[in-house]
Amino acid sequence: MQITWLGHSGFRIEIEGAVLLVDPWVSGNPSFPEKRRAEAVAGATHILLTHGHGDHASNAVAIAKDAGIPVACIHELSVVLGAEGVEAIGFGKGGTVDLGGAKVTMVTACHSSSIDFAGGLPQPAGSEAGFMIAGEGHVIYVSGDTDVMADMGWMGEYHKPDIGILCAGGHYTMDMKAAAWVAKKYFAFKTVIPCHYKTFPILAQSADELKAGLSGVEVIEPEVLVPITL
Repeated sequence: MQITWLGHSGFRIEIEGAVLLVDPWVSGNPSFPEKRRAEAVAGATHILLTHGHGDHASNAVAIAKDAGIPVACIHELSVVLGAEGVEAIGFGKGGTVDLGGAKVTMVTACHSSSIDFAGGLPQPAGSEAGFMIAGEGHVIYVSGDTDVMADMGWMGEYHKPDIGILCAGGHYTMDMKAAAWVAKKYFAFKTVIPCHYKTFPILAQSADELKAGLSGVEVIEPEVLVPITL
């Protein structure tokens, strides 16, 4: 299994028979070298969207059409994408879809969701979400944009993820200190990968505080387009 950071909250996850692009913001992302877009999306089989904000979903239609692949996301957002001519797999929290052998369950998050990149006022896009991605003997928790939630307690106990991809940049989401706290309180991760940081000056620029709070856990500060093999 390989996990490759695409900057900000974007990831390429190669698991089972799937190549999943999670929140692939590859055009207009200050953290991503746009000239390497083709490399990032090559061989992708599905797109996963945690919510509708532009720094997560604004490139989904173009990538899906270019690659001829479906987008899996919450129902309301899937309806909007479907109207744009994209094959959309709409599902809801607690639902599980099989994407190339990887079992993807949608779980709750605490943030907001709107389409804020199409001009005019933001339009509702359903609810924000996270994902539990199971395959190859691992369960990956993709938090999406979220604050600390008591729901993380049952999510950790029930799904038992060993890998956490956690938003941790602060301001719009939980910060490094909070991410370390939830990782210890609610989960038993072997590996934690921070995201939603470094992109803008207002966000955290390093994961030092996360590392300091997670003794005994492998915290990997990802590098853009450098695969992590687990």
